[in-house]
Amino acid sequence: MEHLTGFAPLAERYNGFVLDLWGVIHDGVNAFPHAVDCLARLRDAGKRTLLLSNVPRPNDAVRTMMRQMGIPDSLYTGILTSGEAVRLALISPPDLWWAELGQRVYHLGPERDRPVFDGLPLVLTDSPADANFVLNTGPDDHRNPSDMAEFESILAECAQHRLKMICANPDLVVIRGGVRVLCAGSLAVRYQELGGDVRSLGKPDPAIYQPVLEQLGLPPEEVLAVGDSLLTDVAGAAGVDLAACWVLSGIHGRDLADAAGGFDTIRTEAAARAAGVDPVATVPRFAW
Repeated sequence: MEHLTGFAPLAERYNGFVLDLWGVIHDGVNAFPHAVDCLARLRDAGKRTLLLSNVPRPNDAVRTMMRQMGIPDSLYTGILTSGEAVRLALISPPDLWWAELGQRVYHLGPERDRPVFDGLPLVLTDSPADANFVLNTGPDDHRNPSDMAEFESILAECAQHRLKMICANPDLVVIRGGVRVLCAGSLAVRYQELGGDVRSLGKPDPAIYQPVLEQLGLPPEEVLAVGDSLLTDVAGAAGVDLAACWVLSGIHGRDLADAAGGFDTIRTEAAARAAGVDPVATVPRFAW
């Protein structure tokens, strides 16, 4: 793996890019100016960019959020979120598991994720006891999002009623405004430990990449995936034979930082080996 100081050399080698959002383009609160600049340079070079995010909200809601951050639609070719994938699966069930979910749903997640339900023929319930299934979009607004113990009782209640769980964000943790918080994926893992039946949509599931590659319209060898998570972004790319670039300043940054303010290459390569992945390159940030 190459350890590059900027993204420009990779921009020359590939024609299409599958870009993670959180930790690469923004931190959930603010856009990274260096990333916005990099998107503009890729656009000006005629490159195609598809934003693929494990955010549990529809595409349009995420577009709106990015516009508010100063990331206009013109800077990227397309977008696909795990929330959009969940909506599509609820509208057109891909198999019997989805078809038999029912229409009464308990939402485990914050109010800002409610757009995932817009226009769907579902009834939101106030408690798991009244629901047919649970849609998990992550920690809600009423509990500490950094403490798994806060969610033990509600997960146990869902398990007691044997509710199937849709996990709309397979990420385990994320850095939001500089603070490490749990994601829906962590709640889903705990629910499985309690005996719960879970389906997750998003990276690293290979199914999420099929519409992405179709939108890019390029052969896989011309496409590079870019992300900050070994378990979702880099592993997901490997699962569909895409080359990957690992952005070190994201979710793993704290573990890989060296005393000089950079990143330790020995620990970086050891972490990739331990995760069973082999990105073609690393960059400190998604910056030109």
